[in-house]
Amino acid sequence: MSVIKYICEKVFATTFALTLLITSNLFATEEKIQDIADQITIITEDLKTLEKAVYKSSDITLNTSNTSTNSLNEDILTKHLLKLNEIESQFRDLTNRFEEVNFKLDKLSSRVTKIQSDAQLRFRDLETEQTTSTVNKNKISNKKNKKKANLPGTDKPQDFGAAPGYQSSSLPKTQETQSIETAGTVITQEAEKKESLLPNKPPKEQYDFAVSFMKIGDYETAEYALKEFIDKNKDHELAGSAQYWYGETFRIRQLYSDAATAYLDGYQNYPKSKKAPDNLLKLGITMVQLGEKDQGCSMIIGIKKQYPKASKSVLQKAQYEQKKFKCAS
Repeated sequence: MSVIKYICEKVFATTFALTLLITSNLFATEEKIQDIADQITIITEDLKTLEKAVYKSSDITLNTSNTSTNSLNEDILTKHLLKLNEIESQFRDLTNRFEEVNFKLDKLSSRVTKIQSDAQLRFRDLETEQTTSTVNKNKISNKKNKKKANLPGTDKPQDFGAAPGYQSSSLPKTQETQSIETAGTVITQEAEKKESLLPNKPPKEQYDFAVSFMKIGDYETAEYALKEFIDKNKDHELAGSAQYWYGETFRIRQLYSDAATAYLDGYQNYPKSKKAPDNLLKLGITMVQLGEKDQGCSMIIGIKKQYPKASKSVLQKAQYEQKKFKCAS
């Protein structure tokens, strides 16, 4: 009976341990749990079979006479003990597998936590960089606004090509003379002459040279070259076109006030030039941009009436700008 009692205790302990093992490993993966559950089912069935055999053996032992041989009972008990040892071995294997699964889950959880922390840190760094960049841009913008840049066409008249810091007001009101004692010759100081940008060639080549700066985006140099061409060739057939491009050098640089002045000069001085329709259109657009919508719209609408033979592109552009600025026809 002591052996039977030992077996029953083993069965109870094994069942209890299996129950604890299942409840303590709820975080295992579904596939692993299904595999282990199948094995537990097999073990449970073996335990039930063993339990029945134990109780049956106990009944046989109690009901048999003293004359029955003990060898048969010992053989049965030995088989049951071997079966129980096999179950315990399987139980240990299951325990090891559960521990391995838990270890992998803990390791995976640690990696996920680390990745989340790194991602949050990177996002904070990006936000900090964007904020710093925005602040720096604002500072640079404020500094640029504070600086009073002398844009071409807005300065007071100066000698082109003169050294920096040169001002006509710094010249003496009366020029002194220097004399050479021996010869008595008088030398008079003369102001430096302006440098010429245009080549010493016919007006057509000078015009092409001045406009070439527009094509390469050097609008400041184009401004001076076109102004020089207009001053030297006021009556030339290309003077009106040069006046138009002169206004464009300001408009492209968003110097709308200077651009409007240049376009107005072109409209008044060269009303019949090839660029006259373009000149009037740009004058109207610039006036609207300067806040003079009524005057600007009047000029845009008047293009078709004043220049009915203007190119199709100019007339279409005027119609587009009229709708864009909502000019009342």
